[in-house]
Amino acid sequence: MPNSNVNPERNIRVATLVSVGQHPKSGRTRRAGQDARAVELGLKMAGTASRLIHVGDMAEPALRQYLGMGLPQLSVLQAGPDADAVPALATHLDEQPADIVLTGVRAESGEASGMVPYLLAERLGWPLIPRIADIQTIDNGMAEVLQALPRGQRRLLRVPLPFVATVDNAAPEARQYAFGPSRRGNFAVSLANTTADDERQQWQELPAKPRPKRLNVVKAKSAADRFKAATAKPQGQGGKVIRDGTDREKAEAIMALLVAEGVVR
Repeated sequence: MPNSNVNPERNIRVATLVSVGQHPKSGRTRRAGQDARAVELGLKMAGTASRLIHVGDMAEPALRQYLGMGLPQLSVLQAGPDADAVPALATHLDEQPADIVLTGVRAESGEASGMVPYLLAERLGWPLIPRIADIQTIDNGMAEVLQALPRGQRRLLRVPLPFVATVDNAAPEARQYAFGPSRRGNFAVSLANTTADDERQQWQELPAKPRPKRLNVVKAKSAADRFKAATAKPQGQGGKVIRDGTDREKAEAIMALLVAEGVVR
């Protein structure tokens, strides 16, 4: 974990925007990985005074995983799934100001465009720092922010408060959430004044298609090996899907394939 001189007892107002994540394998809802890292950074900077903000439905059980990290309250701006979150967030931050707004780079489900922090910063008139790994010091209204760059590089930036920052996977890993604090935490619910996202309502969402498989890289040591690799029959190709026809015709097609592959003689 990078060294930091930020004192959590200082009067720094930190707000973290959290979303409902989705497990990449099971598809179950969970806390979003990058949002959880942002919550961890907020805890380091402001302790339990750090605020959590979510636009959506308070009935989502995954939200309690953020409370289980040790925070007493989560502000929920109640809104429908097709609502535009940016106006609601801007209004809330105007009413309850913050010095630093943290969020993940992008959501794990839904549109996941990563545009919310950019649109929010533009609406508030604040600077935005993308993909930070740490906030090292805050002094005289200026913050020293460590930005994550490709190939493990880092860049130190000086940014005036207030600002919006997206937290990269290079930030310290979030702590495990505990069941007890997740149940003891409470929601501060308010009805968000949102408008429907007209463009999103016109979209058609379909299941994602499987990505094409990568070609195997053959490390041939001789000309014979290269010839064998070039003339080998590709696996997973040459099949066909039979939707029409009788059961007998389908069975004969399966038998013919088994004979051609040498499974049945």
